[in-house]
Amino acid sequence: MSKKKLQAPDLGYLNLGGNVIVKYQLSPMELIDEALLNKEGVLSSSGALAVDTGKFTGRSPKDRFIVYDDITGDTVCWGDVNIKINPEKFNHLFNKLTTYLSDKKIYVRDSSACADSAHAISIRVITETAYQNLFANNLFLRPERESLGQQPEWTIMAAPGFLANPATDGTRQENFSIINFSSKMILIGGTGYTGEIKKGIFSVLNFVLPLYKNVLPMHCAANVGKDGDTAIFFGLSGTGKTTLSADAERNLIGDDEHGWGDASVFNFEGGCYAKCVGLTEENEPQIFKAIKFGALLENINFLPGTQQVDYKNVDKTENTRVAYPIEFIDNAVLPSIASVPKNIFFLTADAFGVLPPISKLDVEQAMFHFLSGYTAKVAGTEAGITAPQLTFSACFGKAFLPLHPSVYAKMLGEKMKKHEVNVWLVNTGWSGGPYGIGKRMKLSFTRAMIKAALTGGLDHQHYKKHHVFKLMIPLHCPNVPDEILDPSKMWSNQEEYFIKAYELAHAFEENFKQFEQAKVSKVHEQALNCVK
Repeated sequence: MSKKKLQAPDLGYLNLGGNVIVKYQLSPMELIDEALLNKEGVLSSSGALAVDTGKFTGRSPKDRFIVYDDITGDTVCWGDVNIKINPEKFNHLFNKLTTYLSDKKIYVRDSSACADSAHAISIRVITETAYQNLFANNLFLRPERESLGQQPEWTIMAAPGFLANPATDGTRQENFSIINFSSKMILIGGTGYTGEIKKGIFSVLNFVLPLYKNVLPMHCAANVGKDGDTAIFFGLSGTGKTTLSADAERNLIGDDEHGWGDASVFNFEGGCYAKCVGLTEENEPQIFKAIKFGALLENINFLPGTQQVDYKNVDKTENTRVAYPIEFIDNAVLPSIASVPKNIFFLTADAFGVLPPISKLDVEQAMFHFLSGYTAKVAGTEAGITAPQLTFSACFGKAFLPLHPSVYAKMLGEKMKKHEVNVWLVNTGWSGGPYGIGKRMKLSFTRAMIKAALTGGLDHQHYKKHHVFKLMIPLHCPNVPDEILDPSKMWSNQEEYFIKAYELAHAFEENFKQFEQAKVSKVHEQALNCVK
């Protein structure tokens, strides 16, 4: 017996007018049919829907705003990450956007975030395109049918075809993403990149959970072993967060956004948003197999004359992506909740080739590296970059933090001490020299080191302290050659190695001065000693 068709919810609070055509809570199959009908994309040979997101193939952080009002005025860390916009400009844009959508077909989806029901928020996602709604279906939690149609806590409106007028609307350019904590609404316009939708809600949770729920929000992946031992993986884009957390021997909690509560770690999302560049079935079998009917591919290229994806082709962008429900991963944890972590991994792609491939951190060092959030962009990843470029992103997610980074760092430090967590710094970048001379660390070696850390293979006394970074380096690791563990031994010229190492250490010190000047907490002063 077929299910009764869902009735569209009351959208009166949005003032959309009577001519709008509402497509409510369509199934993935229906959304894919709509996308094909609208010529938004095509099917790949695997069955996944492939679309181009237009002018923007990534987030536009300079065009992300937060409404300045009584709720945010004294709490948000304002600056180049959290840019102010006044309530009047928001209301003006809201009225323009709803007028724009009032005579169009829109796709409406009710969903939620936070797998722990004690912290869950309900979300209504209204999109101009079907593929954006498929993304929302894949990335957010999919609630039970009985709870659909109720007034949501948060509403997202995303319309790629709506362009702002910077001269009158208070934006920097025609695209924008604006969060309003008073009206609990996110407006996105002028961009078809779906990552703006997911990161908008992530920013909301990064504000709400620490202030009102005593939950640490984290930009990390997480998995759990057969014995119930949870591991979390912090890291910026390109460091291997999604790849390393997708482990056939462990169960996946999630690949990008989590909360750490009093007694658990839980996924914010209901899906994964994985990078596709260089994807192979051999190296990343779980992700490769997840790219099937119902998944959404973004900005990929096909092999000539076929519908087969060419994962090596980055002509459109290096930020090729796939969005799929977490159930597409065979060993996913459902619901996506597990115990507090036993191990934490900070992933960095060091293009200077000087950081050890794995090292163990004490609490002060962990605080230091968490606040630093280091990785390196390499030549060719962005126009104009001709040499490795240092990148520091506080808490491994500065772009999504409405509060001062010290708030999150303080919470992490307290939880690490309380639960006696092991913390590891893992360099997934270069060894034997900088980018262009050295070689990228083999994925098989990185996996072996992480497995050893998780299973007790590094629980020995054979460590030595790095001369520059003061990190404790294991002398032995199962299935990894001993010489690889000491980065200086992989360089042909020791003097050049230490020159580069001191150069990076100095960059760490300079970056950390912002936290000294902010007069945050005593633990930061202690952490600074880690590289002096």
